[in-house]
Amino acid sequence: MDRKIQLFAPYFRTDECLAQIKECLDKGWTGLGFKTVEFEEKWKEYTGLPFAHYLNSSTMGLNLAVEILKEENGWADDDEIITTPLTFISTNHAILLSKLKPMFADVDKYLCLDPVDVLRKITPKTRAIMFVGLGGNTGQWPEIVKIAREHNLKLILDAAHMAGTRLNGKIPGTEADVIVYSFQAVKNCPTGDSGMICFKDAKSDEIVRKKAWLGINKDTYARSVSKDGAYKWMYDVEYVGYKAHGNSVMASLALVSLKYLDVDNEYRRKVAKMYDDAFADCPNIELIPIAPDCESSRHLYQILVPNRDELILKLNAAGIYPGVHYRDNTEYRMYEYARGTCPYAKYVSDHTLSLPMHVRLTEEDVKYIIDTVKKYVSE
Repeated sequence: MDRKIQLFAPYFRTDECLAQIKECLDKGWTGLGFKTVEFEEKWKEYTGLPFAHYLNSSTMGLNLAVEILKEENGWADDDEIITTPLTFISTNHAILLSKLKPMFADVDKYLCLDPVDVLRKITPKTRAIMFVGLGGNTGQWPEIVKIAREHNLKLILDAAHMAGTRLNGKIPGTEADVIVYSFQAVKNCPTGDSGMICFKDAKSDEIVRKKAWLGINKDTYARSVSKDGAYKWMYDVEYVGYKAHGNSVMASLALVSLKYLDVDNEYRRKVAKMYDDAFADCPNIELIPIAPDCESSRHLYQILVPNRDELILKLNAAGIYPGVHYRDNTEYRMYEYARGTCPYAKYVSDHTLSLPMHVRLTEEDVKYIIDTVKKYVSE
């Protein structure tokens, strides 16, 4: 059999998605508003968060989150945000783009920020902590919250992998000043590409809505649904902003994906348990634990192995295409000032392997992946 098992493979309920998109086409409204407003309301209902603004990507959400916090709190250029080196580069680029300095703290056994090292990295210039729930894991989030409060630091939750994650039965992050989610094509709540930014306070939510629409203080949808039916053309421009808002076509996909998010995540957890049970006694495979009381979204399933790059080539030859999450960011030239400061993250970066994890996987696929990994690791 010619197998090709990909790391990620998004799954869309096509008929339901097309029905949602058809409403946009029939109405003649595919941009900002209509379905984006509906999805924002559904997301707030699902998460229990007070505010949510739909964007064209989670990357723009991170950029806007840091920029707004800096402006509203009077931070200076080169002030610091403590962050993780084990993340996609958009996390830390958001800090640099606002002319702030990423200060890297090491990761713990959950591959999330280690509170002990976070405390070591706090300086008089520290203004915030950026926490990444890698793979959907909550890590030691409660400890990070405690540190932020005790040191009067702002808290940003990069929840790109955390759609559907729960901690003690609740969606985590209400303690954060801002949370950013991803609905990119291979995420657990997939669209083509989009994201959500959820500020804790109304003022910041109002600001981000303007900044995401070029600084304009009234969006076109709001100006088109006036009581008398007239298009209100007059508006003011309060900020130099971006074209960062989401659109109704992507929101249509999101509305359908959200309906099935918990069901799909339950299947991911089933796949993860199959992996866990199979690899539990393998001497050359180190498993990444899920934090206590965390019901992870299981966006990723990661293992640590001795000869990662060699194993990837062998798996590829067998029709299995894993991934790496992530390269230690301090290995990139713009962050090399911190190289060597996070030894465990460097070790993980050199040994981590992400196995296929998506709802299109069959049990037969998972068993084949397990058998193949165990075969080559044992060699």
